[in-house]
Amino acid sequence: MKFDVSTLPAFLLACLVVVITPGMDAFLLLRTSLRAGTRAGLRTLAGVHTASAVQIGLVVSGLGALLAGYPALLQVLRWLGAAYLAFLAVQIVRGLLRPRPAESDEPVVVAHPFRQGFLSNLMNPKMLLFSLAFLPQFIGSGDAVLQLGVLGALFLVLAACWEGTIVLAAGRMSRRLQRRGVTTALDAVSAAAFLTISVGLVVA
Repeated sequence: MKFDVSTLPAFLLACLVVVITPGMDAFLLLRTSLRAGTRAGLRTLAGVHTASAVQIGLVVSGLGALLAGYPALLQVLRWLGAAYLAFLAVQIVRGLLRPRPAESDEPVVVAHPFRQGFLSNLMNPKMLLFSLAFLPQFIGSGDAVLQLGVLGALFLVLAACWEGTIVLAAGRMSRRLQRRGVTTALDAVSAAAFLTISVGLVVA
């Protein structure tokens, strides 16, 4: 089995551009870390990248191409992803409408952060389609399965490092941003963003 290292420089450069471009995962991680602290953010990060590993695994095994060949199945995934994001937006709005306790310096508790990260990523077919379109461009003359597997792992490591930095930085600021006005504004922006992305998945 042969790995073609000549494609690595171009691949790493492309990865850097993709990784630092803000997306739904980064926004979810930022909100969770600012509202609930570093630990919840890291759990969400673990969920996001577990789902990413599943999708890249599908691409490496060939199942991803098979799934992409069935538009109806991808449409179902798109609708499920849109429904889940809409659900998150509704949950945030419900929290905004509830009576709030006195202000506290303690982080907010986020229920099931790993599950939120996992489902938000897994139900977004754009990650699967991106992997199908992006990774094969850098196979070169290497063994296809080995090349896809190594490149997919490198992409996950780079993404995890960048998003982990977001989590750690936001987690350090979370205690300073627990004032009611700040958290209310953050929740309102988060609900609007999740709803917008949900609508975007439906009309895409």
